Amino acid sequence: MTEKLRLELPLLLPEVDDTADGCVARLVANLSARDGVLDAHIVAAEGDEPAKLCVHYDPDFLSLPRIRELAQSEGAKITERFGHLRWNVEGLSNQRRARTVAERLLRTPGIVEADASAAGVVRLDFDREAISESDVRRLLGEMGLGVRAEPGRAPSLPAAAGAADAHAGHAHGDEKGHEGHDHGAGKEGEGHGHAHGGMIFGANTEIIFAILCGLFAAVGFGVEKLTSAPTWIPMAAYILAYGLGGYFTLREAIDNLRMKRFEIDTLMLVAAGGAAALGAWAEGALLLFLFSMGHSLEHYAMGRAKRAIEALAELAPQTALVRRDGQTREIPVEELAVGDIAIVKPNERMPADGFVVVGTSSVNQAPVTGESMPVDKRPVDDPAGAAAQPDKVAAAHRIFAGTINGAGAIEVQVSRLSKDTTLAKVVQMVGEAEAQKSPTQRFTDRFERIFVPAVLVLVVLLLFAWVVIDEPFRDSFYRAMAVLVAASPCALAIATPSAVLSGIARAARGGVLVKGGGPLENLGTLRAIAFDKTGTLTEGRPQITDVIPADGATEAELLRIAIAVESLSDHPLAAAVASGGRARLGEVAIPAATDLRSITGRGVQAMVEGEAVHIGSPKLFGVVDGAPLPEGLRDAGVKLEETGRTTMIVRRGERYLGVIGLMDTPRAAAVATLARLRELGITRMIMISGDNQRVADAIAKQVGLDEAWGDLMPEDKVEAIKKLKAQDKVAMVGDGVNDAPAMANATVGIAMGAAGSDVALETADVALMADDLAHLPFAVGLSRQTSRIIRQNLYMSLGVVAVLLPATILGLGIGPAVLAHEGSTLVVVFNALRLLAFKDRDHV
Repeated sequence: MTEKLRLELPLLLPEVDDTADGCVARLVANLSARDGVLDAHIVAAEGDEPAKLCVHYDPDFLSLPRIRELAQSEGAKITERFGHLRWNVEGLSNQRRARTVAERLLRTPGIVEADASAAGVVRLDFDREAISESDVRRLLGEMGLGVRAEPGRAPSLPAAAGAADAHAGHAHGDEKGHEGHDHGAGKEGEGHGHAHGGMIFGANTEIIFAILCGLFAAVGFGVEKLTSAPTWIPMAAYILAYGLGGYFTLREAIDNLRMKRFEIDTLMLVAAGGAAALGAWAEGALLLFLFSMGHSLEHYAMGRAKRAIEALAELAPQTALVRRDGQTREIPVEELAVGDIAIVKPNERMPADGFVVVGTSSVNQAPVTGESMPVDKRPVDDPAGAAAQPDKVAAAHRIFAGTINGAGAIEVQVSRLSKDTTLAKVVQMVGEAEAQKSPTQRFTDRFERIFVPAVLVLVVLLLFAWVVIDEPFRDSFYRAMAVLVAASPCALAIATPSAVLSGIARAARGGVLVKGGGPLENLGTLRAIAFDKTGTLTEGRPQITDVIPADGATEAELLRIAIAVESLSDHPLAAAVASGGRARLGEVAIPAATDLRSITGRGVQAMVEGEAVHIGSPKLFGVVDGAPLPEGLRDAGVKLEETGRTTMIVRRGERYLGVIGLMDTPRAAAVATLARLRELGITRMIMISGDNQRVADAIAKQVGLDEAWGDLMPEDKVEAIKKLKAQDKVAMVGDGVNDAPAMANATVGIAMGAAGSDVALETADVALMADDLAHLPFAVGLSRQTSRIIRQNLYMSLGVVAVLLPATILGLGIGPAVLAHEGSTLVVVFNALRLLAFKDRDHV
């Protein structure tokens, strides 16, 4: 005999907010290994329900209380032992160094998982029994990295990821209190002290060193060729040029050698050293000057992309004007509490998420949602109800932190802490997205691991060319060094990360959250999109169009019973019946309904005045007990469906009261959006809906879709997506809640109206922050452009190596090779930066 128990995952692992977290896998593995536990697995979050741990157990071996006790005990042990850090650091400005840092962290005892990105984000899981957070901080300092924080407020992006976690805790319950929770907060200036400590020019040291290297190389060359000065003078200039140009390169090379890796920096140093050994000091100095200048400009360009993202974190104001205890005072936004009343003056930024309680105004929501036009806001009718269910507050009342107030002064009741606002979550997720490697980037990493050793083997063979051909060793050595420079894949290493970083930054600025390079690339190459109907292609606000009583029933009786039952449900169709029915009936008393139960995909049942009431599609009455559906009522429903109506049949006890017809109107932007998607190369667009096939066909015809699949249960939608995915890459566009399973099975899941919806933000690969279908072509267009730029960068980087490699073997010197090599790196980076200025003609 087997029984199962579902337990709330957030209660077992309170500091874990992602089911892909390593601690979740540990919890499942530990429980599965227990005697009497047959299976343990995670049930994904659905709707407002959080993710759950499902345990299948033998009740003859373990009791229900014992299972709960085991799960809670294992969760507590894991929470106490394993910590998670996500820090924004200074000094991590290129992908090669990021890879080295990640690998060095992974080789440190006690660090279980580690990742680093050129965006300056370090993420790791560590075992507190083997290493402490202070040890990790010290290790980063030894690598020249400093954890960055802004004193007095939550760390900025991507450390707002840390900000969001700093109190919600991504460092699982450290017994040392604040240490485990302070993601990047440290002493003032600590970050810069680590990153630039001892550097006389601070953050500009690298580029100034590169300029000075070039200056001394030019002086040495000029003195050597144009004067008869003693030879030690140009030699001194060259040595200074070597020292200045090779300083940062040597640091990275030492890190790589500690990891037993030969990276590009190591190859460049070998080439410069070889040139010096041959007496070609001028060429060696030129190599180091161009390489160091290329690196510093690359870091500057990548910094531009990072600053475009960091600007998101600066949207929210640092202080808020609040009314407490009858007094008005200004406080830091971190001190805002849920329920506070914030006073927002004209043209000020909103300090927190919440809803309007006093005043009217127009709010510019572009910083969060990307909407081009201000949105009118007015007070909620029921502040207490809005406070109880803030996620259900309508868009006309809802406020997001970082948005800009218009001409009217308003008062906003705070519904989320500063660390939990929509803006904070977007900032956090963008920071996480930067660290996610795309398929192309993983390919280039694998390619480099093979290519660099192959180059070293080729160089060693070329060193012995004098044995085969009649030339002095000096010439063979020089050729080998030139090949070393030409074959170093600098541009390849930065080709994809720079494009992905710029694409994610531009998307976030346009109200589109893309969770990493994988979704960004996939969205740019797919040819098929599946759309949910309700709330995606349609407004999601159906209206009652027809009320047809059955024989022996009245319209008033039909509506009274329907309103009573549907008032208990939050489904859009139920809300339409409840509100539309009351408008039709006027002041008629509505009976109370109880015991509402959903019959998935078919309808609902409840008790009204002691009788069972069933409301739903015709299919419902084929699966529940009771009187069969009368032929006349069935025909009336069919006629309504043929005109595109959704039908709801009502039965009270054994009596059928009639049928209600509702219709959801297509979104105004639907037709233009689909046309634009076709222009962008989307060749197949399908609507999948739980409504009957006739309704689906009617809506599809109105919006211009060729295919519509109706009568789909939630599990049918998943199968439909799997079927489409087997044919080609496919995106699923939905609301991120009801469509979460289908979105999870698609190549790319796209959630609409994700602003303020934690579930939508967490389940989707791409989140359109505004509830506006017109943002979809912008997202697809940007992804298409990102894919093009990635391909261009790969062709450029590989093409330069393919040309330079044989050219240097045939005699091209180190100087021209370095010029072409570093030139291609800069072209690749600045090509990627074009994405920051991307504009779609349908997206302002």
